[in-house]
Amino acid sequence: MSSRRPITPSERSKLDPFVVAIGDASPRDQRDLMERPFFSLAKAKRTRPILYEAGDVCVEVFAVPEHGMATIWDADVLIWAASQIVEAENHGLKTSRFLRFTPYQLLIAVGRQTGARDYKLLKGALARLQATVIRTTIRQGEHWRRHQFSWINEWEECARRDGRVEGMEFVLPDWFYRGVIDRSLVLTIDPAYFGLTGGIERWLYRVARKHAGRQPRGWLFEIAHLHKKSGSLVRVSDFARQIRLIAARQPLPGYGLHVEREGRHELLRILPTKLSTGPVDSAVEALGTSHANRIGIPHAAPSGLRTHASNIESNLESNLESNCCSGPVRVADSADAGAEPPTKHPRQPSLPLLDRKAGGKR
Repeated sequence: MSSRRPITPSERSKLDPFVVAIGDASPRDQRDLMERPFFSLAKAKRTRPILYEAGDVCVEVFAVPEHGMATIWDADVLIWAASQIVEAENHGLKTSRFLRFTPYQLLIAVGRQTGARDYKLLKGALARLQATVIRTTIRQGEHWRRHQFSWINEWEECARRDGRVEGMEFVLPDWFYRGVIDRSLVLTIDPAYFGLTGGIERWLYRVARKHAGRQPRGWLFEIAHLHKKSGSLVRVSDFARQIRLIAARQPLPGYGLHVEREGRHELLRILPTKLSTGPVDSAVEALGTSHANRIGIPHAAPSGLRTHASNIESNLESNLESNCCSGPVRVADSADAGAEPPTKHPRQPSLPLLDRKAGGKR
């Protein structure tokens, strides 16, 4: 009798492939990934887990020593996947969690080069995305549940004898896919995002897009609170210094940054400037450019910003874990009639600062 274990069929054999055929697609990001600490913000390998808890939301991210934790640059793969899924559905095409594509399509879309080194970096990103394990209570449904998954369930490359990669496939986790096909959980992002090379500034743009949105008065965060939301391993003082340096450069597309003080608290005000983001189902636009061999090297031309006088008008973030303080609710991005309705949470004591949710054009 054979002692060999039966071969378990690949998950791909149970799914219809979504063959990526659309070229340009407006970049979209998933809301949950934009406001919680899911990725390492450093290029250096990170194995120390992220353990984040606020209100009824828990996010735990674990890495294996061989690959390290998925980084915010690796998340470009997920942004690309979300963009393709939304764009295909806008054209009435059937999608699934099983994506079939060419590496060239993905690399060009996120502004990378297409040389041998870039293909190797892409495979490293896929390995980290698959090896990183996430546990979270986000979108727990009617009954309290904790989801555990990896950013990619499995992936495969099709190569010729000479080593040239002709195609790739990967399977997204159901948690992520459901968060993309629900349009209220997706936001468009500026194509210039891919040109941001620093980990913190990339993360900060996603926070700005999610919270400040298109609100004229923007959003105000306590920097210590931002540090917690980022999952960064640097000290709060070092994190605050990096925020000041980023604010001095003003690199975020569509948003201006201004550091303020309220008593002993150091704050960061994020104000929308000239935005290029549109609705999720708007006409497609070409993606922006950046280069993989430059990632992690902050650079941006300085630009001035004069903010309104500090008017600490409190308002309430519908996601409790994103609050700095409580106060009267203001409608976020009122121009967007399809914005996600606020989630009700119990009120808790908080600091005399403001922080609220932006629905935004998706």
